[in-house]
Amino acid sequence: MIFSTVVDYSAGIVIDYYDKKIYEPGRKLGLLFSVFINLGLLSFFKYGDFFIQNLNSGLNLNLPLLNVALPIGISFYTFQAMSYTIDVYRKEVPVQKNIISFGTYVTLFPQLIAGPIVRYKTVAFEIDNRRESFEGISEGIKRFIIGLSKKVLLANNIRLLWESVKMMEISSIPTFTAILGIVAFSFQIYFDFSGYSDMAIGLGKIFGFNFLENFNYPYMSKSITEFWRRWHISLGTWFKEYVYIPMGGNRVNRIKTLRNILIVWMLTGIWHGASWNFLFWGLYFGVIIIFEKLFLLRILEKLPTILRRVYTLFLVVISWVIFSFEDMSLMVEYLKRLFGIGGNLFDDTTIYLFYTNIFLIIILSIASTDIFKNLYNNIKLKWDKVYILEDIALTTLLIMSIAYLVDMTYNPFLYFRF
Repeated sequence: MIFSTVVDYSAGIVIDYYDKKIYEPGRKLGLLFSVFINLGLLSFFKYGDFFIQNLNSGLNLNLPLLNVALPIGISFYTFQAMSYTIDVYRKEVPVQKNIISFGTYVTLFPQLIAGPIVRYKTVAFEIDNRRESFEGISEGIKRFIIGLSKKVLLANNIRLLWESVKMMEISSIPTFTAILGIVAFSFQIYFDFSGYSDMAIGLGKIFGFNFLENFNYPYMSKSITEFWRRWHISLGTWFKEYVYIPMGGNRVNRIKTLRNILIVWMLTGIWHGASWNFLFWGLYFGVIIIFEKLFLLRILEKLPTILRRVYTLFLVVISWVIFSFEDMSLMVEYLKRLFGIGGNLFDDTTIYLFYTNIFLIIILSIASTDIFKNLYNNIKLKWDKVYILEDIALTTLLIMSIAYLVDMTYNPFLYFRF
C-alpha cells in the first residue's frame, strides 16, 4: 500500500510537470507508469497462482505456486489510486502535491477493505477542506447503525440457512431446498455488502467525507441493465469511466460496442477473484446486457412491472449460483437441482428449513425494497417529531446488534476476500 501510494503520487507529479512543459509523451509516460505498476501488483498478488495452476494444467507442467498472501484491500485501493492518476492526466482534478494528503486518500480506512471504490475527484476538495459537524456526525452514526444492523441482524442470520444447504450433498438435495439456499445467499450477499457500504459511508460522514452511494435497492430493478446501475455502483462507475468509455463506449459501431461490453464484463468478473467461475459470472451478465441492448429491453418495456421484476430476480438468483461455487462441477450440480433435474421436489428437511426461516425471509424481502424508506418519509411529512421514533428504533437496533455480536464467532464481511 505504501509502495502504491508513492508510485501514484510520483506519477501525478510527473504528469503535472510535463503538463506545464506541454510535453504529451512525458504526460503519457507518467500515466503508463502508474497503470502498469498498479495492474502488475494486482496481477502478481491476486492472479499469479491462478495463472500458474492453469499453465500447469494446460501444458502438463509442475511449476511451483507462489503462495503469496493477498494484501488486504488491494483490489479496492489499486483502483482508487489509478483513478487519481487518470483524472490528473485528463486534467479533471489538480495534482496533489502533499503526499500525506494523497496517502490519506489511498488509506482512508472506512471503505479501504471492501469499498465503495471512492474516486479521487469525489473527495479531492474534502481531503484538505473538509468540515466536521454535529449534523454530519449524527447522520454518520445513524447510517453506521443501519449498516451494522444489516450485517449482524440480517446477513449473518440468513447465512446460517445458506451454509446449512451448501454443506448438504449437492447432487441429492431437493429442488425447493436448493431454491431456499440460493435465495438465502442472495439476501446474504446484498445485506452483507450494502451493510458494509452503509457503515463506510457513515464513518465517512463522521470525519467530514461524503462518499457516493453504492447500492440503490437493486432487487427492485426491472432489468439486468437497471440492476447494475443499482448494485455496487462504485465498481460499475469505475469500469464505465476508465475502461468502457476510453474504448469508445457506445460511440463506435455496434460490433465494437458489443465487444466493449464483453470486455468490461469479463474484467468485472475476474476482478472479484482468481477463479473461472467469476469470469463466467461476468460473461453471464455481459451476454444478458448485450441481449437487452439489442432487443430485450424493448420487449420488457411492454410487460407489467411485476413480470419485469420477476425476470430480473430470476436471472440474478441464477448468477449467484455461478458466483458462489468455485468448483465448477458443484455449480453444475446445484443448477440441475435448482431446475428440478433429478431428485425430489422437497423433503422433511425442506419443510423444516422453510418454517424456521420464513419470518426472516419476509423481513429480508421487505427490507430489500424502499417500503421502510417511503413509510418514514410519509410519517415525517405528517409528524415533525418523527425523530423520536427514529432514535428509539436506532437505539434498539444498536443494542440488538451488540447482543448478537457478543455471542458470535468471527464472521467477516463477504467482500473482504476481494
